[in-house]
Amino acid sequence: MSGTSEGPTPAADLDRSAVTESDISSTSGGPAAYRSVFAAAPLAMAVVDGEGRIVDANGALGALLGGGSAPLVGRVASDLLDLTSDARIRHAYREVLRGRRAKLRCTRRLKQPDGHALWAQVTVSPLEAQTPGAGTPGVLLSVADVSAQRDLQARLRHLQMHDPVTRLANRTLFFERVSAALEAEAYEQSGTGRIGLCYLDLDGFKAVNDTLGHRVGDRLLAAVAERLNGCAEEAGRTRPSVPLVARLGGDEFALLVEDSTGTDQLADLAESVLKVLQAPFDLAGHRLNVSASIGVVERAAAGTTATGLMQAADTTLYWAKVDGKGRWTLFDPERNAHLMTRQALASTLRPAIERGEFRLDYQPLVGMSDGRLRGVEALVRWDHPRFGLLSPNRFVALAEEDGSIVPLGRWVLATACRQARRWQLDNPDDPPLFVSVNVAVRQVWDSDLVADVAEILAETGLAPHLLQLELTESAVMGSAGRPLQALQALSDMGVGIAIDDFGTGYSNLAYLSRLPVSVLKLDGSFVRGFQYESDKEGAIPPNPADQVVVEAMIDLAHRLGLTVTAECVETSAQATRLRSIGCDTGQGWLYSRPVSPDRISELRGTAESYAVGNP
Repeated sequence: MSGTSEGPTPAADLDRSAVTESDISSTSGGPAAYRSVFAAAPLAMAVVDGEGRIVDANGALGALLGGGSAPLVGRVASDLLDLTSDARIRHAYREVLRGRRAKLRCTRRLKQPDGHALWAQVTVSPLEAQTPGAGTPGVLLSVADVSAQRDLQARLRHLQMHDPVTRLANRTLFFERVSAALEAEAYEQSGTGRIGLCYLDLDGFKAVNDTLGHRVGDRLLAAVAERLNGCAEEAGRTRPSVPLVARLGGDEFALLVEDSTGTDQLADLAESVLKVLQAPFDLAGHRLNVSASIGVVERAAAGTTATGLMQAADTTLYWAKVDGKGRWTLFDPERNAHLMTRQALASTLRPAIERGEFRLDYQPLVGMSDGRLRGVEALVRWDHPRFGLLSPNRFVALAEEDGSIVPLGRWVLATACRQARRWQLDNPDDPPLFVSVNVAVRQVWDSDLVADVAEILAETGLAPHLLQLELTESAVMGSAGRPLQALQALSDMGVGIAIDDFGTGYSNLAYLSRLPVSVLKLDGSFVRGFQYESDKEGAIPPNPADQVVVEAMIDLAHRLGLTVTAECVETSAQATRLRSIGCDTGQGWLYSRPVSPDRISELRGTAESYAVGNP
């Protein structure tokens, strides 16, 4: 009979008291009574001397181990019952033999001579010196067959750890396996030291449940699970282990690859999953086509946590959905860092407005005919305590999503108007500068923009014609109802309305005549076609079509009574051509980058330098 260890024995097994040894140890009435009780006891027992050899064994022990009790006498008990393969149990057993420990209880897996295996609970208790038949003080060893209990526990654990619909490992077992794979002992001694995960869900599964019912939905999940198991088995043919397939809930599945060999292995697995799911499913008279989106993560196990691994997988699955579904996407640390930064900014936007972390810079708007400063565009900056100075493209879209663009836009509007009025008061003899402020459509819908503008103009004392509001072309061209009414009311008030980035949106020129617009701002993509410098060697001439298109747009705007501002003017050649085709004002690095209010004051009256492109 041989035994194998089931692993470290729980502390409770080492300290728990035996049930029947005391009945044997305390038997009174002499050797005859002892022998009678010992032999008739249904519990398998043996008396072991101080050297660890069996002195006597009852019939129950012989029957349990197979072969009778007589051949057991003289055998080393620890060899029969596997009490030495585990260091902790071996030490505890020796301590009981030497009388230094009260008792020992542990569970061992034993093999009978016919190959049948059983689980046995082994209890070792010290014997008193006067125990008949013991000779010298030793121990009483009892063995109970607990195979039935172990089998029941195993069945209960299987039910607890597996999904009843798909029969796959469930979320609990999945995370248990992930945690075990990420323990240092699991990857430092052997394996590749890496871990991989394919995290997927079915595209449009909710529609199946909603239209065909949960019964068909469950059948579909079971059929998908069967195909995923096939993928895992195929992937395991050339690997040391088969990936674990688990259902994490709903229509979410995971394939865990322990000791992965790199991203190529995970990519191949993801491709095979997408491929096997392409074939239609025939279920209960319904022919269903499904696809899946998969997030793939592969990394070193060291330094990785189960939570971190799943967060990365969940994020990557979201990317796969956003990228078009029916595909797999590999985790990208840089993309994730950008996402984390975006989330950090979004969560602190509103408090930042209250803390006054924003400021305005101003970029000159210059008359192209004389080079004089006509106005400025207010550009908001976020002086973030962690990420430094942020330009609008880093946070304006976030502000529009969560609605904080309304208080932020109101602050920008009030600050810009106050600054324009201050310039006017500080330079009473110069023509006043107008200030242009960008407005999001959500500001029109979620606030009373007309009332806000009227109130701010009244508070600051700025004349309405010195304020210009910029909206993007796509926003203005699609305006109807309340936005259009607001724009009309602002125009009637005397406020200028400009279409920003003109030429990149709807370009519905027929609709343009019905809007209360006073200025078109040509998108920089048109102006860049004018970068040709004739006096530079190797210069590439501009595309004639660019000039024709821009000239046509300027001519149309003038016929409609509108003025035109060219954005992104960077060279004097651009300025010269724009001036020659009638462009009214220009804005760009040729004149100045966005600067502080004090710098604008210094730039006033520099007509000559602007004319030659030297701010």
